[in-house]
Amino acid sequence: MAAYADTAADKQHAGTHASHAAAADVRANPFFAESTLPLHYPAFDRIKDSDYAPAFDRGMAEQLREVAAISANPAAPTFDNTIIALEKSGQVLERTSTVFFSVSGVENNDALKKLQAEYAPKLAAHRDAIALDPALFARIQKLYDTRDSLGLDAQGVRLIERYHTDFVRAGAKLSDADKAHLKQINGELAKLGTRFTQNVLAEVNDSALVVDSRAELAGLTDAQIEAAAAAAKAKGLDGKYVIALLNTTGQPPLAQLENRALRERLYKASITRGSRGNAYDNTAIVSQVMKLRAEKAGMLGYPTWAAYVLADQTAKTPEAVNAMLGKLAPPAVANARREGAALQAMIDREQAAKGQPTFALQPWDWAYYTEKVRADKYNFDESQLKPYFEMKNVLENGVFYAAGQLYGLKFKQRTDLPVYNPDVLVYDVYNEDGSQLAIFLADMYARPSKRGGAWMNSYVDQSALTGNLPVVANHLNITKPTSGPTLLTWDEVTTAFHEFGHALHGMFSNVKYPRFSGTSVPRDFVEFPSQVNEMWADWPSVLANYAKHYQTGAPMPKELLDKVLATSKFNQGFATTEYLGAAMLDQSWHQLGADKIPDADGVMAFEAAALKANGTDYAPVPPRYRTPYFSHIMGGYAAGYYAYIWSEVLDANTVEWIKSHGGLTRTNGDRFRQTLLSQGGSKDALQLFRDFAGHEPRIEPLLERRGLDGSAE
Repeated sequence: MAAYADTAADKQHAGTHASHAAAADVRANPFFAESTLPLHYPAFDRIKDSDYAPAFDRGMAEQLREVAAISANPAAPTFDNTIIALEKSGQVLERTSTVFFSVSGVENNDALKKLQAEYAPKLAAHRDAIALDPALFARIQKLYDTRDSLGLDAQGVRLIERYHTDFVRAGAKLSDADKAHLKQINGELAKLGTRFTQNVLAEVNDSALVVDSRAELAGLTDAQIEAAAAAAKAKGLDGKYVIALLNTTGQPPLAQLENRALRERLYKASITRGSRGNAYDNTAIVSQVMKLRAEKAGMLGYPTWAAYVLADQTAKTPEAVNAMLGKLAPPAVANARREGAALQAMIDREQAAKGQPTFALQPWDWAYYTEKVRADKYNFDESQLKPYFEMKNVLENGVFYAAGQLYGLKFKQRTDLPVYNPDVLVYDVYNEDGSQLAIFLADMYARPSKRGGAWMNSYVDQSALTGNLPVVANHLNITKPTSGPTLLTWDEVTTAFHEFGHALHGMFSNVKYPRFSGTSVPRDFVEFPSQVNEMWADWPSVLANYAKHYQTGAPMPKELLDKVLATSKFNQGFATTEYLGAAMLDQSWHQLGADKIPDADGVMAFEAAALKANGTDYAPVPPRYRTPYFSHIMGGYAAGYYAYIWSEVLDANTVEWIKSHGGLTRTNGDRFRQTLLSQGGSKDALQLFRDFAGHEPRIEPLLERRGLDGSAE
């Protein structure tokens, strides 16, 4: 089944919804046939909210008919009449799902929220109807048992193995009674997941901070204050200011706001989201989801949800993840405590100079005094960089330039293709020989209708079987100024390079089968290529090409660049500790047996106890996400948030290898593309790393990078 074809509803929901069908002319529904735009790029200008429901209904019904024909085929199962037939099934559903779930993440509205709530359980049931079909699994099992004698190449054999694994993990070997119960669990999980996601977005908007006077915003730039005034006006609060929240514990303005009371308000507004006892409270949902996941894992033969998830990742076991995180946490927290001591000393000196009593460092003080210590230690603050990082220049002369130097790619903006929001940029991407590789979309700005964070998604997956080339998108959440240029922070620059690493993984895909396309790799491997791509953000020749003053075009002074590089390990204790706090919290939740999971009123107490047990409960450094707004673990990163640092081990090894082999060269780029980026999920993930690096991964490069080997000052 193609990428999204296994997310839909069961047979009882497969008929056309008369009420929905009346809302759209089905003959004109853009999902019923492939887009005629270049590379089957979505026809955003033709897609209406009312198109999704009839397309979901038809897509599910069509795929169920296709699967029924495969299951009932009187001929003996073959690779072509079973596996390839499944790979080709569900095209309408795939097109619909891909666009729907992408657009609902970037341009959500009440109609899409209602559709999400209605179709999440139907899509889950549809997946179950296929995965739990005994006749279909019997055909897959027969092919699996004889896979080495079918005359297939390695990728064909692996495809059979992956289908078999997918079906077994979905419950294909369960009894009929257990299958029926599993369907109930999956339907309920789908409903709860949708509610959690919608609550998170609602809470981000509902918890936005309202500020009465401009004076309270001292420390913010004029552009930021204008944006806050515009946000307030949009809410009908003329004359006031609104600070929008991001879906992380830390909020960027905390680094700038001079008013300590306002910093405290902002921090507390951030950390209480999802646990305030209001309509968007997520604690009951968390409790229910954890209990259902644990029950499902037990049905499938695993002691915990973490054991179930990790069995299909490169980590393999919770013990392996615990061992690695446990090795990193003590030095990370020790570094954070040293950093905290330096911040406390800065606070004490400042307060003494003012003739005022000192105060103890709190979480809402960390970012603010970190910038002061950075300025004091390195004569440098982040605001010095921003004039050199105009957004489109960073993208075209930084991110794209590095890809051109490394891989020979060329980019050409086009304005003739439709977009779902006028701020979205679209580019054709070409190989060095002039052949088209992909189409790339860049959606850079934050919006109230857009979920938080940064991510890549694919609208069209590459596959030799279908003949499709990739259409991929990157999404960031940069605040759009009310006027003037969009100037990025260093973190936003790095994020742009990171997400484009995912895009390259999707664009370079060169596999036969949709199941293996692009980023279809284990969750604890998928972040690896994106993290490698971050290395080019401060590569001297790349930085020199894009770090130019937005007004004068003057290059960033070398002394400023040197300060950027000198501070690379600065505040890494904090960064590593806040990440590990969240990663270990994720494991703590998902390594619980069903009988140990607390009810709603015990969720926050469990979180506090878990942070303490994990040794990451250093009060000034809270986890990057608290449980009620930890969207990763209600989605694809459940028991998998560790993946970032697990992948960073591979990344640090790879960066070390590239640097020792000449750095930014076409030879290195071609090797990385051919041995790893183009392979998708067609080979074992760790074997792809070995094919590139020529050795097993070592943890030492990561420890050195993060200053956890004692090398940090």
